Amino acid sequence: MLDGDRLNLENIHFLLVDDNQHALDIMAQVVSGFGVRRMIKVEGPAAARQAIARGGIDIVLTDAQMPGESGYQLTEWIRREAPEPVRFVPIVIITGHTPQSDVTKARDLGANFTVAKPLVPRVLLQRLFWLSHEERQFVQSDGYCGPDRRFKRLGPPAGTDGRRSGDLKGAVGEASQPNLSQDQINALMKPAKVVL
Repeated sequence: MLDGDRLNLENIHFLLVDDNQHALDIMAQVVSGFGVRRMIKVEGPAAARQAIARGGIDIVLTDAQMPGESGYQLTEWIRREAPEPVRFVPIVIITGHTPQSDVTKARDLGANFTVAKPLVPRVLLQRLFWLSHEERQFVQSDGYCGPDRRFKRLGPPAGTDGRRSGDLKGAVGEASQPNLSQDQINALMKPAKVVL
């Protein structure tokens, strides 16, 4: 998993966004278990914008599906319109629906990673560990703002296991596309060095 490497998150300021208070509390408990002491919990993108305006955010964890404005729209706003220090923070989208089109959309809007629900602490901790070792350049252009999307389809880093063979169906109805497993999401979003 982490092979003895340690990740000190004590001084990292997290912004947690979810419209569901119960899910928000679970997310907060998970990151608290990683040693996070500085977090702001907000119920939706409008409150997230207010927190971002106050500054001091180092990482954003947002639910994807929220009424009104989604976590995808929040990600796009952060990458395009947020004040400059926050525009470059890592963003992890957490979602119960993982068809390839949604994972690709998250990547193309500038999210660093997508994590499938139910939220498994080990998986989220791995993504935070990968973020701490991030080697991708940040790209700003007319059509895209976020971590460099170029990568090879190599799957998760060596020594890590997949999480499960498939995702459960969501309560909002049948998916129009099959959900991707966490391994397939990783393969779509895993950074790799690219020779230019």
